[in-house]
Amino acid sequence: MRNFAVIMNWKQLITTKRLGQESRHLERHDDRSEFKRDYDRLVFSAPFRRLQNKTQVFPLPGSVFVHNRLTHSLEVASVGMSLGNDVAHMLSERHPELSDSLFMQIGTIVSAACLAHDLGNPPFGHSGEKAIQAFFKEGPGQDLQREVSPAFWNDVTHFEGNANAFHLLTYRFKGRREGGFVMTYPMLGSIVKYPCSSSAAGKKGKFGFFDADRAYYQRIAADMGIPCISAPGEPLRYVRHPLVYLVEAADDICYEIMDIEDAHKLRILSFEQTSDLLLAFFTDDEQRHIWQRIADEGIDDDNEKVVYMRSCVIGRLESECARVFCDHEGEILEGVFQGALIDHIDEMPLRAYRRCSALSVEKIYRSKPVLDVELSGFRIIETLMQTMTEAVRHPDRYFSQQLIQRVSSQYYIDSPELETRIMAVIDYVSGMTDVFALDIYQKINGISLPIV
Repeated sequence: MRNFAVIMNWKQLITTKRLGQESRHLERHDDRSEFKRDYDRLVFSAPFRRLQNKTQVFPLPGSVFVHNRLTHSLEVASVGMSLGNDVAHMLSERHPELSDSLFMQIGTIVSAACLAHDLGNPPFGHSGEKAIQAFFKEGPGQDLQREVSPAFWNDVTHFEGNANAFHLLTYRFKGRREGGFVMTYPMLGSIVKYPCSSSAAGKKGKFGFFDADRAYYQRIAADMGIPCISAPGEPLRYVRHPLVYLVEAADDICYEIMDIEDAHKLRILSFEQTSDLLLAFFTDDEQRHIWQRIADEGIDDDNEKVVYMRSCVIGRLESECARVFCDHEGEILEGVFQGALIDHIDEMPLRAYRRCSALSVEKIYRSKPVLDVELSGFRIIETLMQTMTEAVRHPDRYFSQQLIQRVSSQYYIDSPELETRIMAVIDYVSGMTDVFALDIYQKINGISLPIV
């Protein structure tokens, strides 16, 4: 890794350029900002709509409604909007020249990026992600290593929902519609949490873009002045777009605190345990004030009490993360800031946050309902990957042809290139909802028949 001296600047980082429409002048017929157009395109897209039937942590609801990927993304977008707006207000006071620039719209950019941050996640939570990796690393997919390039092999054995989201938004099918969703550069830059190639993923296996999409990231990074920090011949690695820190913070706040609320609804945590966790973010005086507000409002239902406490915690963490971002603006623009914003908040809320994280691992993520979904989901995705990959490797077989005909034409599953066909399988499987994945699994295994 080389030293670099490029300091990013806000006016270059916040641009209205769109991937795939850089040279086109488009006449607009309404007053929406370009970043609000990003937000609207995502809300009305099929991949976003499918998030309503993808597991967040807990099994999809029976009698008790808990979060799915859609509700999680909407909540993250709400917190992201607040973070962006607060940061824009505070930094424009420090830098008056930004007050009449696109910088003041960063709340909308962050909110749109928050909507998109989970678009690339496969069904069944993280077990679906692990199943795709394991198919190539440990399963029948190992044989493919001899037939594909090293870069492609790195991508699929480290398959990552974050990189897949960037792929989905920039996907170009059969030479048409370059740029996929045709999103703005800042919005795309803001979802790349790990701005490196899979060969630089390291032990955690986190990376930001597939090799096939590398040129797209290089294009937007160069235009926005995001420095590349890898020397020639080294795996590709960049510093983060600054707004990534706000998207990450909104996600960190929501998944940790909302999982606690869901665990209370499902009676995994008692009211006493839950209130103890949430009130630990506040001083004794603040806690007394919270209890007084609950009494004054006449809230006597325990679930509603938890909702109020949770809203107070999210407000505290949002203001803390906005402050940290502004306090460390220089380091962030220099690309030398270390860790997440939430790692730098004040000691008391940080201690309470880490306590929630530790308890979530012990009581929530290892709970029987969560483990049951992960086990079932892993086997379903593994089987779908095996069956579909075998079909695209041997497309002349009768069963292969039957399977391939089921796949929507939006996936380039009949490409003459094997790597493209395998990527089409990954796109198809990762884009499924939990229910659709289970349905296809049962049909191809002869477990269920369609009822006419």
